[in-house]
Amino acid sequence: MEEAPDEMLTVSSNGSIPLSRKLRQRWGLKAGSRVVVRQTSIGLMVYPEDLPLGRVVIEPTTACNLNCRSCMRHSWSDPIGYLEMSSFRRLIQGLRLAPSLHTVSFWGMGEPLMHPEIVEMVAEAARLGTVTELITNGMLLTPDKAAALIEAGLSRLVVSIDGVTPTSNASNRTGSNLDRVRGNLAELRRLRRSRSCTNPEIGIEFVLMRRNIGEIRKLRGLAFELGARFIILTNVLPYTEKLKDEILYRLGAGRPWSRRMSTYPPEISIPRIDARPESLSAINDLLWSGYTAEPIQKRHRNPDADGHCSFVEQGSAVISWDGGVSPCVALMHAYRCYVLDREKTIRRYTLGNIDERDILDIWHAPEFEAFRNRLLAFDFPPCIHCGGCDYIESNEGDCFGNPFPVCGDCLWAQNVIVCL
Repeated sequence: MEEAPDEMLTVSSNGSIPLSRKLRQRWGLKAGSRVVVRQTSIGLMVYPEDLPLGRVVIEPTTACNLNCRSCMRHSWSDPIGYLEMSSFRRLIQGLRLAPSLHTVSFWGMGEPLMHPEIVEMVAEAARLGTVTELITNGMLLTPDKAAALIEAGLSRLVVSIDGVTPTSNASNRTGSNLDRVRGNLAELRRLRRSRSCTNPEIGIEFVLMRRNIGEIRKLRGLAFELGARFIILTNVLPYTEKLKDEILYRLGAGRPWSRRMSTYPPEISIPRIDARPESLSAINDLLWSGYTAEPIQKRHRNPDADGHCSFVEQGSAVISWDGGVSPCVALMHAYRCYVLDREKTIRRYTLGNIDERDILDIWHAPEFEAFRNRLLAFDFPPCIHCGGCDYIESNEGDCFGNPFPVCGDCLWAQNVIVCL
């Protein structure tokens, strides 16, 4: 989500700070709403006690035309299914009553373009006035489909690519043809130009593994060729034992999340420098011992917590193909995975179904609100840094006594796994 522009507010004579109608609507603030004011080193951070619904991730289908090495589908027994249009339209009807909604995303554990009515789904979501996103492997992006998505108002199209050559991409994404993806995106860009429009914006999602880490040197060039405006790099979460040795975060995932100064001096701060080989080589030599690379951390509610949930902080709800509502992508299915070599069983967690209750009723239910508050506080044991008890074998409970589901072992919360 793009950050909204700042607004200048004036303290009134009685000391209150009146918020504009636009801000109150955006953040679901009504009479009696409670807000938290956090003092920081540069000023005040103000946010609602309970976030309004801001983003919905919809899984159109669990069917897929590829057999990717890193896919969750290797470790589950879920059926192939498609979201019913009646369920989708019921969801859209409920979302019309959510003024805080800013983004509707189409992705999940299948290929969205395999849903026969995906274009109509995008069009109905776009008519809500929100940003619309879709993640695809790009193989089914025919000229007709591309033209239809442009007309439907798709804002952002993210293509999953795990190799910069046809051979390497196909070895990681079985069934994929990078040359065809190139051609499909070239036609999409031609169609955009012919209509004098800029949507959808194109992006690339790339799953990092030992087998392809060397290829990211050429990823920028591929992005230019494909017309991509952004690149999302994420780590692999092994769903099979064969992938355990492909991870690149064996040390990095165990670093504490806290922003407080390291207890292992010296603390090193680095200014901006030119990205020249000689400079980067020298910096790598300086930082090699005990250092692991990290992206710039975004501001979040509890900077001293040992993790944070970007799904909750974005006000997200995830809708699976069968209508189940989950708080995040990691909990929308049941599966096995390997967290730092440890096999772990994840049980699905849903808080309702859009065929039975309106989405806002589910969002405001006490159980969902309580779970969001747990995630915002992130009072979970540091399982990522410990891993020494039987609790880590599943997400059922933890040594702090938290009830299902527990998130102390979540790699999304450690910024190791990154989503759109």
